[in-house]
Amino acid sequence: MRSGGMVGHTVGMSFASRITRLPRPFDPDLGDEALGATPWAEGDMAALIRGTGGTSPYLNGLIRKEAGWLQHALDAPETALPGIFAALEEVADGDLDAALRQGKRRVALFAGLADLGGVWSLEQVTGALTRYADLSVRLALRASIAREIRRGKLPGACEDDIGSAGGMVVLAMGKMGAFELNYSSDIDLICLFDETRYDPDDFHEARSALVRATRRMSATLNDLTGDGYVFRTDLRLRPDPAVTPVCISMEAAERYYESLGRAWERAAYIKARPCAGDIAAGERFLETLRPFVWRRHLDFNAIQDAHDMRLRYRDKKGRGAITLSGHDMKLGRGGIREIEFFTQTRQIIAGGRDPDLRVRPTVDGLRVLSEKGWVPRDVTDRLTEHYRAHREVEHRVQMIHDAQTHLLPTAEEGFERLAALMGRERAEFERDLHHRLDEVHELTEGFFAPDARDGGSMPDVPDELAECETVARWPSYPALRSSRAVEIFKRLKPEILGRLARAAKPQEALAAFDGFLAGLPAGVQLFALFDANPQLIDLLVDIVSTSPDLARHLSRNSGVFDAVIGGDFFSPWPGAAALTAELTEVLSREEDYERQLDMARRWAKEWHFRAGVHLLRGLTEPEEAGGHYADLAEAVLAAILPVVQDEFARKHGKPPGRGAVVVGMGSLGARRLHALSDLDLIVIYDPDGVESSDGRRPLQSRLYYARLTQALITAMSAAMSEGKLYEVDMRLRPSGNQGPVATSLSAFRNYQREEAWVWEQLALTRARVVAGPAELAGEVEALRAELLATPQPQDKVLAELARMRARIAAAKGNGGDWDPKIGPGRMQDIELVGQAGALLSGTAPRRTARGLAAAAREGWLTRDDADHLAATYRLCWSLQIGARLITEGALDPREVGAGGCAFLTRLTGTDSAEALRDKLGEMTTRAAAIIEAALPEQST
Repeated sequence: MRSGGMVGHTVGMSFASRITRLPRPFDPDLGDEALGATPWAEGDMAALIRGTGGTSPYLNGLIRKEAGWLQHALDAPETALPGIFAALEEVADGDLDAALRQGKRRVALFAGLADLGGVWSLEQVTGALTRYADLSVRLALRASIAREIRRGKLPGACEDDIGSAGGMVVLAMGKMGAFELNYSSDIDLICLFDETRYDPDDFHEARSALVRATRRMSATLNDLTGDGYVFRTDLRLRPDPAVTPVCISMEAAERYYESLGRAWERAAYIKARPCAGDIAAGERFLETLRPFVWRRHLDFNAIQDAHDMRLRYRDKKGRGAITLSGHDMKLGRGGIREIEFFTQTRQIIAGGRDPDLRVRPTVDGLRVLSEKGWVPRDVTDRLTEHYRAHREVEHRVQMIHDAQTHLLPTAEEGFERLAALMGRERAEFERDLHHRLDEVHELTEGFFAPDARDGGSMPDVPDELAECETVARWPSYPALRSSRAVEIFKRLKPEILGRLARAAKPQEALAAFDGFLAGLPAGVQLFALFDANPQLIDLLVDIVSTSPDLARHLSRNSGVFDAVIGGDFFSPWPGAAALTAELTEVLSREEDYERQLDMARRWAKEWHFRAGVHLLRGLTEPEEAGGHYADLAEAVLAAILPVVQDEFARKHGKPPGRGAVVVGMGSLGARRLHALSDLDLIVIYDPDGVESSDGRRPLQSRLYYARLTQALITAMSAAMSEGKLYEVDMRLRPSGNQGPVATSLSAFRNYQREEAWVWEQLALTRARVVAGPAELAGEVEALRAELLATPQPQDKVLAELARMRARIAAAKGNGGDWDPKIGPGRMQDIELVGQAGALLSGTAPRRTARGLAAAAREGWLTRDDADHLAATYRLCWSLQIGARLITEGALDPREVGAGGCAFLTRLTGTDSAEALRDKLGEMTTRAAAIIEAALPEQST
């Protein structure tokens, strides 16, 4: 049952039949007095009333005052509280104060008996109390707003505006927001109003009226009268309460949180929810605060903030070993707040990335954290059990005198009374409580104490590293300009230096790490991430030791480390379809177009990083990794295209006709990309006879798709705050740079049949639709198969291939010894032969190896020669994908260092850089000879 519910699954059962535990009467005479007021009670019901009235003076008074109502309520427990709620909805404003206080007495009595008798769970008790608080606030606000409107004090407002409170909303904070009110809880409220409801000239008058309404509402709830009070009400959680009115504009609140909001306020808003007034306006306000509460990157810096808050509480409540006498069950060591901080801090850390973590109740938060892999299941199970037990003790402490206290008794008599209300023997109760407090402290302290490792053994760090000039200049770097960053890095430094000392080439690794650290614009967040997850230091040192270039890239994009903590970073690759679905879901959460594009960039970086780390760590082979990079590019295009279309359609209308598809050419079509690949694309559309779009600014179909394509290119390649996605190359479209950027299906069909050059047919062998409507995609693929089913004569294709090789050699040269792509017998050369084999086969396979096999079947390559070309291509590809991961420039073993060379030799199955160079030279020389022998000689 949800936290806000009341009885639910107990429908049809009597109250007495659900009793599972009973309090003992601490004062039997008082118990008999309560029983005397309820002569109708018998059996367990009588024992519950006697134990309750004999131990809690407050509940004793309620039993005697409400005995008549209680009899009927217990006879029909499912309708008892709903009946109170319904009756209050009909109360006139003038009678509301007394009626709300009577309702509170009855709810408190019924909930107290249901709690003490074990009839309700903790969530049902706190849910019932919270639902009554919601109703009370709503009715009190309604009456207060109605008074202002009827007096003509709220500008422009009429009777119809009472329901929405004239744009005012009350946010329930803390335990009320999470449906977790304790038995004698005060309620924390923030009152805001939507200033856009009023003309600027009426702002001050409206605010004054809403401030008066807020004060009257608070008095209705808070003031102690002859009938008691409803709820003690605290309005001090609002922004800057010392200088702001009790009701402030949403715009002012938003400005405050954006510029001055503090860590505790972020945590408070985890539980915030609109409970009265203009609920829709409240939801919109909370949405505007989402970036303040839920940060984009994993926010391990929140651990330190929470730890500091805990220490402040400890300073007030005392340190040292737990003693039960006078111990604070909420704020003390091992208490309720420790569990809440543990839960909320974990939620803040990762809730920006995972909306599933944005739940309000503590128990729900623990459950989701466990399901998502952030906290072990046994830890959440024990903390949940202790949380519920702590809350029960808290409730009974408060039930005795209806006091808003969390302190355990200091006198012997007080503990005897509390144990009696718990229905337990005192000695056993105290042992159990002490154990729970100790275990909560033990389970949470290691998470919050960031200096826990300081007392342990530190790695041995050679003096030549610890005292070198490189390390000495670190304090001058931008990442270490704040005291918080320096404090955290001081803890990390021995581990980092110890790990660098164990690298194959410590000085090279240190220099690479220095490049990473020097490039960091700020350090607190990343250092906090490493501090909470020391295993990331190993990964970072692995990366910087292998690739100084990648280290410098990481310093500018350190947020990608977030992905490693997600739990499934090292799981098998999910594939293009799953990636597309995930990115589509991510983008659907954002309404702003630019934010969608930035989120796509952030998401793609993390998956790009994951693909690279898997290759770096040996979890994938070069062939497999090429497919992963291609899957990622395809997912980005498939998810981004609808977003671009929707944005474009806002001005120019929906795509005319059947829409457009994006066709991946070259390496994308063949599903073989590396870390620095750009994307060769063409766009094919089908207007289906529709001449123009139907938007506010309609465009002719041809112009519509041309501009839509340009918008897609911009969305992919524009430099934004999160960088760019991919460089896009459209030169493989019909007529190259001279043709339109988007081609209609009919024009594409005609061009390929009547005008296409042989090189364009070769390129078509690797074409693959990667985004767009499925029906049109199927037609384009069918057209591709049809066009390639009847190949050109073999001698014509091979002659053209020979001329293409000559032109490429003249334009690009023969590459260098370490170039895996350009030069005779290297990747590009072998790809052309594979495309020719694919074209001449009439079946047009996209992968180079299959094209080479087709050439062998057609007889213009021998099987052995085709196998050698395929093996050479695999070697070149392994070197290419590895080199592009660790360096952006030309490959030079002297520049990539020992770590980089070790990585490349592992990928290529060689023993050393020299052996790799020799193998590459031998295999490509023979490959070049095979290709030259298979092609006709070129006339000079």
